Amino acid sequence: MSISYPPGLRELLEELETFGEHNDATTTDRASRMLNITPDTGAFLAVLVRSMAARNILEVGTSNGYSTVWLASAAAAVGGRVTTIDVNARKTELATHNLRRAGLERVVELHTGDAGVLLARGAAGHWDLIFLDADRKPYAAWWSDLWRGLRPNGLLVVDNAVSHAAEMEPLLERIRQEPGAAHVLVPVGKGELMVLKGTA
Repeated sequence: MSISYPPGLRELLEELETFGEHNDATTTDRASRMLNITPDTGAFLAVLVRSMAARNILEVGTSNGYSTVWLASAAAAVGGRVTTIDVNARKTELATHNLRRAGLERVVELHTGDAGVLLARGAAGHWDLIFLDADRKPYAAWWSDLWRGLRPNGLLVVDNAVSHAAEMEPLLERIRQEPGAAHVLVPVGKGELMVLKGTA
């Protein structure tokens, strides 16, 4: 499959892909793995951001900034910004470095900490797009704040919906019970669950 990389960022993104693959193949500590999205998922997210003209984007699970570069490059093209959070301070440092290399540091606000706290404190209807790519256990517990934080016609995208389908089931149950939530599973990368917030 041919991937359309953002202008000027192909070399950096391919370097991060190689780094992530090698790192994850040589460490048994889950917290030290990058667990990056696939390149086609990155291209898919970039298309979503640009087609929606998403100006306020939240990413949960920064890792080393690979997915953040995809999101931020697309956000920059439409005058948007990315807020990203990870529990691991070392990964936030890596992401900060990589975003500087990409020339995208002014488009991104990085946080280290508990995403549940950030979501609970967030304003209603603020986010155009939320991308989840973190520990899946809290997702269902976050649902009310995720839903509240999305604007009408906003989009929630959740990675690993096929590769970790069983772990996604508690979140899916919350989604099925939510009036106005339309969802679809897209077979890109490790499976992307897309949830659209209706206007009613």
